[in-house]
Amino acid sequence: MFGQGRRTERPTIILQRNTKDHLKRLEKSRRPLVLTLNGKAKAVVIDAQSYDELMEKVEQAKTVEAVGEGLEDVKRGRTKPAAEVLERMRRKHKLPREA
Repeated sequence: MFGQGRRTERPTIILQRNTKDHLKRLEKSRRPLVLTLNGKAKAVVIDAQSYDELMEKVEQAKTVEAVGEGLEDVKRGRTKPAAEVLERMRRKHKLPREA
């Protein structure tokens, strides 16, 4: 996801001065750029592709977690038959039965 090496740290003023050059370098290196203020990390800038990949991994992790929770519900008997749930929804919303 991120390029080789760890991260690059730079004072925020550096990015303000040559934004275009820094963005090109960031895209090429794919290494996170940590912006500092008074020597303390304040923000992290990553290239768009790395961000998209990171968000995809976050979504995958959420899906894996949700599936795990569902399997745990099945294991503990915290489920209901689909037919029962569909019938209850049909009655609640006054939907006709399928022919």
